[in-house]
Amino acid sequence: MIAKNIVAQKIATAVFTAATVFTVVGCAGSATKEGTGEYVDDAVITTKVKSSIFNEPTLKATEINVETFKGTVQLSGFVAQPGDITKAGEIARGVNGVKSVKNDIRVK
Repeated sequence: MIAKNIVAQKIATAVFTAATVFTVVGCAGSATKEGTGEYVDDAVITTKVKSSIFNEPTLKATEINVETFKGTVQLSGFVAQPGDITKAGEIARGVNGVKSVKNDIRVK
């Protein structure tokens, strides 16, 4: 009876350990896929960049899209003046957490 309890306890421990490992590995990021924590951080960066661009009077009415992946911000869309492209990039680089900016904005 005691031997059965020990075996059952060892099996339960092994199953719990395996489930924990699979859960942690499933939430981890890879080179092409974000982990759960990275996704939240990127969402915050995207929101801050969008807000900063919107709060800039010269860029307020522009069509700028912002996406973030692992701290790299990608800007795309259209602006009226060439200087607005540079301004949007500078604003994005100034946001905390931004590692780099890929500026694909074009003049209309």
